[in-house]
Amino acid sequence: MAYCRYCDQSHNVGFVSTRFMGTDGVSLETVKWAEVFESRGFSCYYFAGLLDRPAERSYLCEAADFRNPVITEIYKGVYGVHERGRFLTEKIQSVKNRIKDALYEFINRFELDLLVIENALAIPLNIPLGLAVTEVLCEIDMPAIAHHHDFFWERQRFLTNAVSDYLKMAFPPHLPRIDHVVISSAAGDQLSLRTGISSRMIPNVMNFAAPPPPLDGYAADVREALGVGEDELFVLQPTRIVKRKGIEHAIELVHRLNQPAKLVISHASGDEGYQYEQRIREYSALMGVDTIFVSDIIDDHRGTTPDGRKIYTLHDIYPHADLVTYPSNYEGFGNAFLEAIYFKKPIVVNTYSIYTVDIQPKGFSVIEIDGFVTEQAVRDTRKVLNDANLKKRLVDHNYEVARTYYSYDVLYKELGNLIAKAAGCSRAAVNG
Repeated sequence: MAYCRYCDQSHNVGFVSTRFMGTDGVSLETVKWAEVFESRGFSCYYFAGLLDRPAERSYLCEAADFRNPVITEIYKGVYGVHERGRFLTEKIQSVKNRIKDALYEFINRFELDLLVIENALAIPLNIPLGLAVTEVLCEIDMPAIAHHHDFFWERQRFLTNAVSDYLKMAFPPHLPRIDHVVISSAAGDQLSLRTGISSRMIPNVMNFAAPPPPLDGYAADVREALGVGEDELFVLQPTRIVKRKGIEHAIELVHRLNQPAKLVISHASGDEGYQYEQRIREYSALMGVDTIFVSDIIDDHRGTTPDGRKIYTLHDIYPHADLVTYPSNYEGFGNAFLEAIYFKKPIVVNTYSIYTVDIQPKGFSVIEIDGFVTEQAVRDTRKVLNDANLKKRLVDHNYEVARTYYSYDVLYKELGNLIAKAAGCSRAAVNG
């Protein structure tokens, strides 16, 4: 049994979300948060609809998965419309009650003292889950930390809906024992403006105190496996294929560089449909850009596909890239930006709002576009790619800036204070 380093009491923490699996931002940041909890003597447990955490510390609730058929049916029935019908209300309530029962069992089985809700009270992909968590926290005297990565008002697809009553109730709820955490200052401002809820801003981080390890033999053949020739430029788009990622800009940039190149897109379309992926395939053909879709051989763990091909992690891919493109129109924060800095790669960034407000003022040196690719951006990209000394100065500078503002030290300090408060410890973790 683990004991808190501050109050010498055992503390068990339950993380709750739709999934803890794969390389999505929520799952990745949860791993980092769990490291902070465990470093302070807390034991971590997980509740979700998809899980790759240790079985002895996990509670699988299939209805928590936003891709569960009944959740998908609810989702399709309440967005893009103005009324939901009594049958959908009853279905939402029925599923909510099942999830509540599971949450109570999760809390009791692992004798939890604190819940950490990872985005399930912010983005309403699974409405019954958000309602269930909110009602449980209303019914028991348990502190919680709600870690919000993106809110429903930031996504156009949620704005027309027949569940405004549920959104106001639970996304997020205004309860006295919940501490709210956002990942950008703009998100905190909007949360306060729209709901009156105050929050703490803790940015996403990476372990900049420990540079990435050198390439091993397993990942040495990445370029060959992806079909990128040694004489070709390897441009990496390390995101899902969704509209807000602005991948057209990456295609145009590669086209205008006018040199042998491959644009490699690391992730699949995900939960937002496949029309945009078809658009990207058509636009790549129109622009004459050789775009490679490699989500089938990239996962969060190495392995082998059913047809015998090697599966790589994204961290296996980054070292081989010559350039990273990140032309998003909107991001809740920007994990891929930090990853490119961590692997010391030059990066092209669209000046999305969170970047402009929170990240850009820190002093990073990157190639910027503002909504469209300019000839200046093309010239700057060529200059960085063709001048090895300039490239090294830029990436080394960016690494040091990120080490100052987005390292684990920042997370340990900010989250440590919040943990001490939420868990009722008598001494705060001011210095980690």
